[in-house]
Amino acid sequence: MNETTNNTFAGCTIVATGKLENFTRDGINAKIISLGATPGSSVTKKTDYLICGEKAGSKLAKAEQLGVKILTEQEFWEMLSA
Repeated sequence: MNETTNNTFAGCTIVATGKLENFTRDGINAKIISLGATPGSSVTKKTDYLICGEKAGSKLAKAEQLGVKILTEQEFWEMLSA
């Protein structure tokens, strides 16, 4: 399977926030890039997904305000394996 094109996240902008269980910040950004997506540092109207870990703060509030799709780390993994 070609990971960069055969997934839901290809071409998307994804922001991660909070403490993730299975990734460092650099690790999640590398995974996002490997999926053909762009890692973001802040939530904007161009953000497609927000991956939330523990203690997510202002980025979560901003995503909710803008209607950005919010995923837990577990939901992110489930979408990858679907």
